[in-house]
Amino acid sequence: MSRVHEALRRAGGAVVTGTADPSAPWPALETAADDLLGQVRTVPFELSPDARIIDPQHPREAPIEEFSALRTRLNHMQSRQPIRSVVITSASPAEGKSFAATNLALAEAQLAGNRVLLCDFDLRRPVIHELFQIDRGPGLTDYLLGKIPLSLAMRRLGGGNLYVMPAGQPVVNPLELLNLPTVKQMIDRLAGMFNWVLLDSPPLLFAADGNLLATLCDATILVVRIGATTIDSIARARQALCQDNVIGIVVNGARRGELYSKYTYYHSYQAAGHDAPATTVLEP
Repeated sequence: MSRVHEALRRAGGAVVTGTADPSAPWPALETAADDLLGQVRTVPFELSPDARIIDPQHPREAPIEEFSALRTRLNHMQSRQPIRSVVITSASPAEGKSFAATNLALAEAQLAGNRVLLCDFDLRRPVIHELFQIDRGPGLTDYLLGKIPLSLAMRRLGGGNLYVMPAGQPVVNPLELLNLPTVKQMIDRLAGMFNWVLLDSPPLLFAADGNLLATLCDATILVVRIGATTIDSIARARQALCQDNVIGIVVNGARRGELYSKYTYYHSYQAAGHDAPATTVLEP
């Protein structure tokens, strides 16, 4: 296990600060943003019964403590650096990136006045619409193809702080669509409307989409799974990123007592008589 810990320690990325003044306060959300978001359709907050995601009505059935700790760390980073748009990705499939992105979005949205947008940029295997039991379209691809205005690509869940942008209609070549200048313009525009814009992207070693999205956003979080993600895949995933803006690693699937070391900190919980996934952010 020590080799895994050492590999994770070396993989911990440095925050790219750019030229912005970290001490400068965030500008107030624009009135124009409020007008646009006022046109977004509100849909019921309904979780898929199979999804292991935070439900405020059942606090012991999902990893609220872990993602509250992750939220606290990220909000602290945001108070020091200009971070609003974050790509959440993994090296390979089935490592829990959508699980992490969804639960982080829900945790952030629980804070009063913390407006959050969860975007499904995994155009190859989108799942966000299934987790919240909403239609896949209209969504992201429909907006990028010029078929709908931005407000129609989003849904507001239950009238709260959480907004979702589903993937939209299937496209033949997702990478070609994501290379459009409109994508960067949209992400920057959304970052002016929301406190957090979280992008669920495809795995880095199976598509170039995540690499491209990392260059368009402020930061990247890499999700790894204990017992599944190899040391080699962690290294190759980091090498695949053109822009080294990884601010941390979320460790998924850890059991009680597995991750205690000077590099890690986590909370674990038990549900239904068995160990549940744990999450960790390794500070750069």
